[in-house]
Amino acid sequence: MGGWVYILECRDGSYYVGSTSREVEARVDEHNSGAYDGYTARRRPVDLIWSSYFESLVDAFFLERKLKRWSRAKKEAFMAGNITRLKGLARRRAPFETHR
Repeated sequence: MGGWVYILECRDGSYYVGSTSREVEARVDEHNSGAYDGYTARRRPVDLIWSSYFESLVDAFFLERKLKRWSRAKKEAFMAGNITRLKGLARRRAPFETHR
């Protein structure tokens, strides 16, 4: 059984990342109707700005979990397919130096 990963843009400009085993358009309609209490319920309407189907629901779930931890800039580079920018944003920052 497969599933969708999707990113919504909320009324306040924030992004919401989710996944579903059903048709993604139906899930977006549920977000917009307020069917579920949560993040998007207070930020309606929402617009679908990116989605991808996976043959494995487990794969979709794992990508959802990964994207939820990413910064806005990293999500935007991912959605745009900008691999160079995505790699640059993925680099670890140098650790802070301690001063004695």
